[in-house]
Amino acid sequence: MASERVKLTVQDPDGERVVDLSSPNKAVWPTDDGAGITKAEYAEYVQQVAEAFLRSTGHRPVSLERFRDGIQGEQFFSKNPPKGTPDYVESVMCTYNSGRRHPQLVLTRPSAIVWAVQMNTVVFHPWASLAANTDNPVELRIDLDPQPGTGIEQAIPAALELREVLRDAGLDPFIKTSGNRGLHVFSPIVPEWEFLTVRHAVIAAGRELERRMPDRVTTNWWKEERGERIFVDFNQANRDRTIAGAYSPRARPGAPVSTPIHWEELDDLDPMRFTVRTVPARLAEIGDPWAGMQDAPARIDTLLAWWERDVEHGLGELPFPPEFPKMPGEPPRVQPSKKVAENWDANGDRVDD
Repeated sequence: MASERVKLTVQDPDGERVVDLSSPNKAVWPTDDGAGITKAEYAEYVQQVAEAFLRSTGHRPVSLERFRDGIQGEQFFSKNPPKGTPDYVESVMCTYNSGRRHPQLVLTRPSAIVWAVQMNTVVFHPWASLAANTDNPVELRIDLDPQPGTGIEQAIPAALELREVLRDAGLDPFIKTSGNRGLHVFSPIVPEWEFLTVRHAVIAAGRELERRMPDRVTTNWWKEERGERIFVDFNQANRDRTIAGAYSPRARPGAPVSTPIHWEELDDLDPMRFTVRTVPARLAEIGDPWAGMQDAPARIDTLLAWWERDVEHGLGELPFPPEFPKMPGEPPRVQPSKKVAENWDANGDRVDD
């Protein structure tokens, strides 16, 4: 039997567009009492926040985290435009770390976001670069990731100190909740550097933060070395490594939203109060704290100078994610507790028997 289907009239910049929505009453975020958030309610949410959403997540490559049957169902990712993608959903050719190339989705209008909801998208993962120049990021992103034994209470002082680190480097930091336990700090930058260089700038900022808060912050890639500290996830600065976009919901009970906030809101922050049901009213009341984020992009020269200084003092490259090709100067990709020194050469390559 065919599923229920409704037609939504969506207001785009160039006029109205009709978008089909199947299974509108399906609970994307189910609850035991049956009052969960439905697909239709979610489609209404993305229309209400579309302007702010597109300002930070639109016009750039984006990966869609999709769920076949709500957040409790099977999860998978879409990067390429799937078969049948309508012409109002755009794409751009991207080059990946492996050297391969393929088109990736780009959302540029409210109807495209509603289409993504129709395709059972829950989380939107935008690149740090725009579709007009996919190779050079327009923002420096730092993910403050609480480790076991820590939470948002420990992430807040780390974020406040990180703000000072970035200001010392001549950058203007903005902040949002992750939609979970962490915080994301972004700084707009001029798109003059490719991803690996921006990653080095992130590492430099993370190391400086670690120096200022050694007992509370770590840049250690291996979990066994992090302890109960906030991890600066520098690898989120890599090409094709993304975090949930601003105003994107998360696949967690209660439909929390990764929400831009003012720095002053950290004093009384409860990230779980920002949800699909509360964020539209918040936007209407206070506006978008990130509305002017891209007005004055800065340079990362100071951070890169810090990177070079650290390299001169013996602090070089850090590990890359396991799916990346071996990178120049990278240390061995093996847990320190499992490393046998004679099995690795000075370049971090395994020595064959």
